[in-house]
Amino acid sequence: MQHTLFAFTLTLIAGLSTGIGSAIAFLARQTNKRFLSVSLGFSAGVMVYVSMVEIFAQAQTTLSTALGARPGSWATVLAFFGGIALIAIVDRCIPSYENPHEVKLIESEPQPQKLMRMGVFTALAIALHNFPEGLATFVSALQEPEIAIPIVVAIAIHNIPEGIAVSVPIYQATGSKKKAFLYSFCSGFAEPAGALIGWLVLRPLMSDTVFGLLFAGVAGIMVFISIDELLPAAREYGEHHLSIYGFIAGMAVMAISLLLF
Repeated sequence: MQHTLFAFTLTLIAGLSTGIGSAIAFLARQTNKRFLSVSLGFSAGVMVYVSMVEIFAQAQTTLSTALGARPGSWATVLAFFGGIALIAIVDRCIPSYENPHEVKLIESEPQPQKLMRMGVFTALAIALHNFPEGLATFVSALQEPEIAIPIVVAIAIHNIPEGIAVSVPIYQATGSKKKAFLYSFCSGFAEPAGALIGWLVLRPLMSDTVFGLLFAGVAGIMVFISIDELLPAAREYGEHHLSIYGFIAGMAVMAISLLLF
């Protein structure tokens, strides 16, 4: 029970970091794009490295123990690409204009009459994306508490620009910081909600095999998010090399933290 509460708390922190994006949008006249570029690249590096080196390997070990070496390896690979397919389907179901994975520089939006609609639909799109992300974060924290905090930090960093994407157009359309923050907050709250709903549905079925499949799926989801969202956004917000430097730094920090702890 204690581990479950810990995992849910971390997922809650990661999801509600969209509120940090709202605060940045209110306090800064213009987003520091170079900082965002490095931060998003860093998050991608953390998530790709931990997914392929730690989470995938742990899932393969668990499934090989439960099912046998060869069936376990096949199950791991299939679950990994199943996770990619799941988040890709969610991504395809959202129109590109409202999709948070389609990078838009809000500050240069030329049609203010559409800002409110853009903010609301962006909030809904982010909420939909955050459901599987929430479950991924929760399962990671539950299965491997020692790697949970770096994953949560990476998720939180990539939620910050999503908070900006929601709050800026709504604030510009309404002039209300309260409304802008509320929409941003609710879009982030979908992440712990996804974790809670997913856990309640899957809990009666939990076994080493199910945990292994979920863990491999989590690795796939994180790799897809990194390649489809984080790296393109990092390149869009800043120079190409800044995103790569951030990516490599994220992998290095994750590697050192796994070796030390």
